[in-house]
This record gives sequence, C-alpha cells and structure tokens, in this order.
Amino acid sequence: MAFSVEQFKTNLPFGGARSSLFQVELIQAPDGVAAGSFIKAPFLIRAAQIPAATINPIDVQYFGRAIRYAGNRTFADWTVTVLNDEDFQIRDGLEAWSGSINSYAGNRRTPGVGPEAYKTEALVTQFSKEGERLRSYRFHGIFPIEVSAIDLAWDADTVQEFTSTFTYDYWTVEGQAAAAGGSTSVGPTIELNLNIGL
Repeated sequence: MAFSVEQFKTNLPFGGARSSLFQVELIQAPDGVAAGSFIKAPFLIRAAQIPAATINPIDVQYFGRAIRYAGNRTFADWTVTVLNDEDFQIRDGLEAWSGSINSYAGNRRTPGVGPEAYKTEALVTQFSKEGERLRSYRFHGIFPIEVSAIDLAWDADTVQEFTSTFTYDYWTVEGQAAAAGGSTSVGPTIELNLNIGL
C-alpha cells in the first residue's frame, strides 16, 4: 500500500483520544468509611488506566500440536495514583476501608462488614477534547488490596503522592465513542462478567 498522509488523516478524524482527559470517581464510601472520604477523588487521582480485557486460553494437545480454545475471563488488578493533600482525606478513607476488611492490629474484620458492605463501585471516564464524556468503565465489587508507602526525604520538593491497588469482580462499559459529527451517544451497557465465581 502506498504511503499517504491524507489517508492517515482520514482514519484519525478526531485527532486521537488523549490520555490526560480522564476522571476517576469512587462512587460511594463503603460501610465503616466516612461518607465524604472520596469526594476529592476526581481532582486528586492523577493517574489510572482503562482496564484490560483478558480471556485466558486453554491448550488441548493433539499429536504434539497445541490447539487453543477460549477459557475463562480474568480481570487484572487496577491501580491509581493519588495526590496527597495535608488533610490526608483520600488516604485516610482508603486506610479505614482496608482496616474494615482486616484490622491492622487484631487481624479481624469489622463485625457486620461482609463483602456486600466493603465492596463498592468505581468509574473511570474518558473525555473528548471538547469535554464530552466518550465512555466510562464501571468497576463492580471493587475494594483496595494495597495502599502504597509515601516516600519522605529532606531534599524532596514535590507534592506527595501514593498509589492504591484495587481488585474487583468485573467491569462494564457505559456509553460509546463520539460518532461522526462529534456528538456523544450513550448506548446500552456492555456486560463483561462471564465465568465469575462469586
């Protein structure tokens, strides 16, 4: 195929989606966590990911040749990077959330806090350059499995940040990419929850 800048431009009509145009929301604080703990999340979670879609293959051997079939879907852990303000609000909420699942000193779960209480939902949304929501990924049954250390040093002159890693049951897609003409249409939710052993 001949090289053509014009054909390339035709196939990238919106100039490409931008990784910096996103927002993360923790939909609601789970039981045992102050209600407003994550209200600043859309502003202070400065890095995240659109989640992967993974189906593990199953190898079946036949005369020394591996034939591959589709296996179960798996969902990789999800990590966000948080800017830490002096009120420690988001970190305090994450530490309280983690502590309600397994206490720091007693190695016990908070009484009455079962999976339905410590699991919640999160949303990562990609925006267009015009500020419209292009699509959102909703994490179902999410909870933190790690709140990272914060490095301290006398010669550091930066805003503190830390990461938090979450696991979840599955994710769904809400909305569609902008159609020709720039309008954003919200279509049916795409369910990706096959073979979940809950």
